[in-house]
Amino acid sequence: MTSPDPTATAPATLGIIGAGRIGRAIAVLGRRAGIEVRVAASRPPEQLRADVEAAAPGASAVSVVDAARADIVVLAIPLGRHRQLPPEALAGALVVDAMNYWWELDGARPEFDDPLTSTSETVQAHLAGSRVVKAFGHVSAYALEELARDAGDPERIAMAIAGDDDRDVAAVGALADALGFDPLPAGPLAEGRRFEPGTEVFGADAGVTEAREMLERFWDSQRGRVVARARALSPERGAGGAE
Repeated sequence: MTSPDPTATAPATLGIIGAGRIGRAIAVLGRRAGIEVRVAASRPPEQLRADVEAAAPGASAVSVVDAARADIVVLAIPLGRHRQLPPEALAGALVVDAMNYWWELDGARPEFDDPLTSTSETVQAHLAGSRVVKAFGHVSAYALEELARDAGDPERIAMAIAGDDDRDVAAVGALADALGFDPLPAGPLAEGRRFEPGTEVFGADAGVTEAREMLERFWDSQRGRVVARARALSPERGAGGAE
């Protein structure tokens, strides 16, 4: 894992697709940081506007197409609906996958249960023209609402970030920092599996040192051993273990 890039800056505009608890919490933090926030959902903007303005004053209710034009776009919808996202509208966008797989909500979905891939890689396959980075999904909704802290605060918690392009990871890290969390680069997008639901760091709301140790222990966990075993048996993916 590399260190955060201190030269990266927070985005001027932030698009959020999804107006549930996670989307609203990120919108509030974005406005608090002085970022122009655009929120889109399945409802048309005119039906969404009152809720957005009440939850995050200063944020705008927009179409998915308009949200996709922001500097960074956060996906905060149920993961099972990811195929409803328009790849053409998000082409070229830096997209943050804050979604998680819950079989109780999404139903049994073999593509999300596959130990050879992470859920964010499945999202990237659908949004082939976008640059997908995984972040904001492993902290609790409560943490997004209540635990953001200024830089240097000893109570600040970590935000793990996985992506295939160092510049994109740095950009998302700058966003996390602006919103009140310590960015923790976690490797390429495939490594997002280490902070999916069921892993030690998921929902732990831990500081950087503790969160880094949790990520490093993944391969000794039950889920890590399942992933490593599947990879060892797959000629396409090679032997298991940290990359």
